[in-house]
Amino acid sequence: MKKIVTVLFLIGFLVGCKDLEEATLAEGIWLAELEVMDGNILPFNFKLSNTEIDGYRIAVYNADEVILVDEVEIKDDSIKIKLPVYEGYIVGSFTKNSIEGEFIKAGLSRVVPFKATYGVRKRFKTSNPPSTNLAGIWETEFSAGTSDSYRAKGVFKQNKNLVTGTFRTTTGDYRYLEGVMEGDSLKLSTFDGAHAFLFLAKVTDSSLNGVFYSGNHFKEPFSAKRNDAYELPSADSLTFLKKGYDAFEFSFPDANGHSVSLKDERFKNKVVVVQIMGTWCPNCLDETKFYVDYLKNNGNSDLEVIALAFEYAKNEEAAFKNILRLKERIGIDYPIVLAQFGSTDKELAQQKLPMLNQVLSYPTSIFIDRTGKVRKIHTGFNGPATGAAFLSFKKEFDGFVKGLLAE
Repeated sequence: MKKIVTVLFLIGFLVGCKDLEEATLAEGIWLAELEVMDGNILPFNFKLSNTEIDGYRIAVYNADEVILVDEVEIKDDSIKIKLPVYEGYIVGSFTKNSIEGEFIKAGLSRVVPFKATYGVRKRFKTSNPPSTNLAGIWETEFSAGTSDSYRAKGVFKQNKNLVTGTFRTTTGDYRYLEGVMEGDSLKLSTFDGAHAFLFLAKVTDSSLNGVFYSGNHFKEPFSAKRNDAYELPSADSLTFLKKGYDAFEFSFPDANGHSVSLKDERFKNKVVVVQIMGTWCPNCLDETKFYVDYLKNNGNSDLEVIALAFEYAKNEEAAFKNILRLKERIGIDYPIVLAQFGSTDKELAQQKLPMLNQVLSYPTSIFIDRTGKVRKIHTGFNGPATGAAFLSFKKEFDGFVKGLLAE
């Protein structure tokens, strides 16, 4: 009888060990794949680590960008990965070397099939050398010949098959793109927890023709030609006060239900930067990080920043929850008020701010001097993925703000 009990105990122990082994994830490099439109796959890499103190941690890679993820929940063979700041999350089931599930943005009712495989380092597989070198500046147009057409500036580097860079537009940049040239085919992707972008194109020495995919809900054509002298319109010329208005005004609630406006004592006789943004917006996040860092390193009691959030969250409570998450994760000390929820439609946003000729971009920043006069409106944001453009913006911002403070 004792032998039978012992055998059953050993079997139970071994089964338990097997279950324990199955409930772990392999540490190291993984290749993730999102299924976008037309049967195409958007890949990105991440590194997974596990410690007794911190549990599972993930680092998502896009070219020079590293996104640290510290909200990974494991239960039995189920996993939930919540990306920092944004509401998007990945949920699914796993074995030691694989994950299958979905990338979900509940506020927009978007679901994208997701899978990941351990030990695969190459973002895109290549078997042929590139037929041309993409490095340089490309004058680009998206959705040419339609009412949705817009211009962009492609800036790329290439090392053998590997391509990095971004597209700058008048409303911001497409952040850190990474991919390959194989023969005459270009493949670029990025994933940051808010947006999942894939660019596929055919390339010659002087032209690009392809399709841009955003998740599995949107696509549009784009074309480009080499033009090292190409520049976008000045970001300071696109948005302005309409005739008949001599001031920028608003009154929106904070998380405590108090109405906030530029007439409040806090803003009187001060230089104020008003940021039009959304917690869902990667370019806004880049700009917000810049503002947080600038205020930290250039403290001045006569300088204020206030953000007006336009949220797609379906109700006010959810919108403020997203705002609080952003403030806590980034360490934002300046106020963020809720200008709109339930939609990020720019025409609706412009109705909330009727003194502006348009709300062209999230983000947009309004610079106001001590007397309350609007001195400049900057549309969009050149984030760190734009390299020299970002450095130029930082220098210009510093000089302009210090000039206003000195008046």
